[in-house]
Amino acid sequence: MPSTPPTPRRILISGASSGLGAALAEAYAAPGVSLVLWGRDLARLETVAERCRARGARVETARVDVTDRAATAGHVLAADDAAPLDLLIANAGVSGGTGGGTEPEDQTRDIFAVNLVGVLNTVQPVLPRMRARGRGQIALMASLAGYRGFPGAPAYCASKAAVKVWGESLRGWLAADGVRVSVLCPGYVRTPMTAVNRFPMPFLMDAERAARIMKRGLANNRGRIAFPWPMAFGAWMAGALPDALVDRLTRGLPRKG
Repeated sequence: MPSTPPTPRRILISGASSGLGAALAEAYAAPGVSLVLWGRDLARLETVAERCRARGARVETARVDVTDRAATAGHVLAADDAAPLDLLIANAGVSGGTGGGTEPEDQTRDIFAVNLVGVLNTVQPVLPRMRARGRGQIALMASLAGYRGFPGAPAYCASKAAVKVWGESLRGWLAADGVRVSVLCPGYVRTPMTAVNRFPMPFLMDAERAARIMKRGLANNRGRIAFPWPMAFGAWMAGALPDALVDRLTRGLPRKG
């Protein structure tokens, strides 16, 4: 039987000032754990950091804009220099859709810049080091929205699809080097990002529960952590069904704001 992966002790989480990033930080916070938390809002980030410190973790915080390639690389490498990273969770992301009747070009580019390029900027600098060490784990925040493009959120779906497929490809490529890669594909989670949605969100769950599911999946080295299972199955079916049928089914779906 394969050995159980070691418990991560040095963890970097981007987008940790709220939502899933904050919930993941608190889920991992414990004595003996060192957390490196990034966010764009330092006040909110420090609030999360204090909650993690109360759980016994050592916490470092930094204001990082993941769209800035050079600055992001500097922060990643500085964190790894201080102590080798066991787990990097590239979580920072933004959302948007066609709820206003259109998806402006600037919005489209901003979504790709954060959700895709920001992930690349966060992960790429540390990959050579993890490969050289022969250990480490990468978790990429994708989404069930990445299984199929939907008219309500074209750029969001596409950005998450790219992250999902890149992560799946990295997993196969880096396995021989001892580096574990997982893609995180949650459905609707109660966060500030989903709070703007003005439509029913099936199987909506709290961020704390979602973080526990992801943490457990990462501990078991699952390649694709997709949940809740009814939505994951539906997303998979949407990607497998003929376009003409899916087009008819999705045409009337609500648009994301």
